[in-house]
Order: sequence, then structure tokens, then C-alpha cells
Amino acid sequence: MQSRFSFLRRWEGLLLILLVFVVVYNALSTPGYLTTANWINLFQLSIEKIIVALIMTFIIINAEIDLSVASVMGLSACTMGFLYMGGMPMEWAALMGLLAGVAAGLFNSFWIGVVGLPSLVVTLSGLIGYRGLAYLLVEDRSIGNFPAWFNRLGQQPLIGPFPLAMIVFFVLLVFAIIILQYSGFGRYVYVIGNSKDVARYAGVRVQRTKMILFVASSTVAALAGLLYAARLGAVRGDIATGFELDIITMVLLGGVSIFGGSGSLWGVLLSVLIILNLRNGMGLANLSGHVQTGVIGVLLILSVLAPNLASSVRASWNRHRARTLEAGKTG
Repeated sequence: MQSRFSFLRRWEGLLLILLVFVVVYNALSTPGYLTTANWINLFQLSIEKIIVALIMTFIIINAEIDLSVASVMGLSACTMGFLYMGGMPMEWAALMGLLAGVAAGLFNSFWIGVVGLPSLVVTLSGLIGYRGLAYLLVEDRSIGNFPAWFNRLGQQPLIGPFPLAMIVFFVLLVFAIIILQYSGFGRYVYVIGNSKDVARYAGVRVQRTKMILFVASSTVAALAGLLYAARLGAVRGDIATGFELDIITMVLLGGVSIFGGSGSLWGVLLSVLIILNLRNGMGLANLSGHVQTGVIGVLLILSVLAPNLASSVRASWNRHRARTLEAGKTG
């Protein structure tokens, strides 16, 4: 019986309980909450953040951070809009927008992987710099009037009831789980996150692994930026501003340690579901976007503190239990 419910003592178990509570509360408060249409809409409103959260999980487990992902989303979308407005066919404009994200990833990875600068510093600079480039391209304009086929990709179902962005998410989720949990590269990500020096002495190519991760991070962010532009049907210089807060919160609340080396995509998936349902519930309660952002900010703080506090409490309990058992034996 104890082993059967051991899952509930882990962080993922606590997240599952919280998710059930939030979903049940919303379902009782709102008729039709559990319908397929509502859940697809729930995912669709934040799908681009969720996509980026997958690769952010790799980055944070590797004991790094990428604060530039939202700015890369904006840069990719604005590059596409700028080139399309200049007469380039939409297919090529979208490809160039994706390549802009790849270039940003190469730039980040050079300074982090080769030069050895802290990822916090490099990506914070990228957050400012890439957003500045996006504004430089489109200024204060809103660029729209994209081809109908492009807008349909972001606004209408592609397979069954699912739009393209949700299909991309599920495909990436499967690949991410396989790579992180069951491949040699995934083990390298964890080992480096635990100790970069130990990984290097063990023969792990630390520099190459970090460079791959940051290129992948910006590439996925660029793809998410294009999907977001398709859903909105227009781009502006401030597109996706502030998304990095929600993305990092999803990962940390999922039990991924901010210090690296631990966590799983299963916990992040539960965290995503909790945040989506919380936002949906607050929206149905007519709470403003500022209040919702404040709640997410509190979750970000708790997601850093709570796992560490839970570990400390569990360690104290184990020590107390060990002392009790020892006293019983000596007595």
C-alpha cells in the first residue's frame, strides 16, 4: 500500500492533486467547462508558450537559462512580416523568419558554449537586443494582410479539431520525452546540469551539448513566433512581450530545479495544465490580465521555493525517523 501511493509524495503527485482540484472547481463553476471545444480553446490561447516550455525544460535541467526566447519569437515574426511587406513570397519570408531564430541561437551559443559567458547575461542581452531588432524592422506599425492560407494555419483546425500549433506541440512533446528521458543526449543534459566539471572529466562534450541546446531553443522559439503570427494574423514589434515569465514558470512549477540536474517533462506537462486551467478560471471570473500576471508571478516564486522546502522537510522527517528507529533498537 505504501509503495502504491509513493507517487503522491513526489512533486508530480502534488501537482496532480492540485490539477484535479483546479479542474473540478472550474467544472463546477462553469457549465460546459469539460467539453472538447473548451479544452482546445484553453490550449490554443497559450500554445506557443507551451511549445517553447518544452525546450526550456532542457535548458534549465542543463543548469542554464534562456531569457531571450520571447524576443526571438518577436524577431522571427517581425522578420517574416518585414520581408513579406517588402514583396517576398510568404513561404520564403517565413523561412527567413525561422532562420533569424537559428542565427540568434548560434549567437547565444557562441558566447555561452565557446567563450563561456553566463547564460543569464548573454540571454538577458538577447532579450533586449532581439526585441530592439524587431522594433527596428517594423517600427510602430502593425503588419498584416497575410495570405489566407497562412492565417488558416493558425486560426482553423488542420486535422480533426486540432490546429497546426497543437499538432506541432504534440509531435515535439513525443520527441522531447524520447530525447530527454531515453537517449544518451538526454543523460548528458542531466549530467552537465548536476556538475559541469564531473561531466567534462567523464568525457561528455559539454561545449557541444550547450551549443546544441541554445540553437534548438532559439529555433523552437522562432517556430513558435511564426505560429503566433499566424494565429493573430498580424505582427508588431511588441509581439510575445513578457512570454518568458509564463514559460519559465511552467518549467519551474513542474519540478525542474533552477540549479539544474533534476526534473522531468511529465512534471512540466502537469504544470502546463495547472497554469492553463488557472488562467482560464481567472478569465471566466473576469479577473484582469494584470491580476492573472500577478498570480503567475507568485507561482514563479513558489515554484522555486516550494520544491526546495519540500526536500528540506522530507530530509528532516527522514532524519527524525532514522533517530527514532535507532533509539528503538538501542532501547
